[in-house]
Amino acid sequence: MLIFLLVIGTTLVQGQQLKIKKRASDALSGSEFSKSIRDTEITLAEREKIIFKQIKSGNIPNFYRSLTEIRDTVVVNSKTHTIRYFVIPDFIAIGSNEDYFYCPMKPQLAQRVGKLLKGSLPTRKISDRIYKNAAVKLVPEPIPPSPQMITVPVFEKHNTLVNAQRKPYLVSHPLGSLVAGNKKDVVISNKIYNDKGVLRVVIYGWHKPDGKAIQPLYNGHSTIHVDYSHGIRIIQNKLWVDGKRSSMQKILASEELNSLLSDEGPILSPFYPTTD
Repeated sequence: MLIFLLVIGTTLVQGQQLKIKKRASDALSGSEFSKSIRDTEITLAEREKIIFKQIKSGNIPNFYRSLTEIRDTVVVNSKTHTIRYFVIPDFIAIGSNEDYFYCPMKPQLAQRVGKLLKGSLPTRKISDRIYKNAAVKLVPEPIPPSPQMITVPVFEKHNTLVNAQRKPYLVSHPLGSLVAGNKKDVVISNKIYNDKGVLRVVIYGWHKPDGKAIQPLYNGHSTIHVDYSHGIRIIQNKLWVDGKRSSMQKILASEELNSLLSDEGPILSPFYPTTD
């Protein structure tokens, strides 16, 4: 009986699934969705309500629903600790497997999406680990800075660039394989509030093939700056340390174990404030 229970427990850990509604057969495709929010009369606040409604309804590609395991080991006070956590295989997108649209958003909305999906945004260290473990390492596709970089047409242009680069890998690494290098991460950090106590969006990543991030940890933008390069990666809150179940929040707050997930020391407030 004990052996049976252990086997079942291991299976449950290995087969983590995203907690989200089934995608409806008549849900919008990615291109249909992006077209629906392209109108410049739609405010950022209105756009974000539409985005959340689509995600809450389950309108994300089916291949996002099986999470990818990341393992890491850290030595703390001469003791080796192993962590296992689970991440969505690509940055959040709306639509179907055949037609999906990467969806930049404010960090507050990303936090709400994380809560909905029982997850969190990554740290800088997690972003690095995801890139290291990615089966598909795409090359960053920067678009020259301009006032249009926060508009839906530029989001669509970048979406096309990324998808064109992803396509040749589909035979060897089908949809659902861990992908990185295509966006910067919106991250949780001790820099969510700047030195003056002002809330900022913190971004990091966009790793190059040599493994180095184009974007260092940066909190120079207000949270209303949402540009084409921002990606939202959800990390399941539930994780395992040395075989025991825990959570991202507990590990990030731990004086002893925070280095399993953070290279900034403990992160006591690992979230962006929301009103819900």
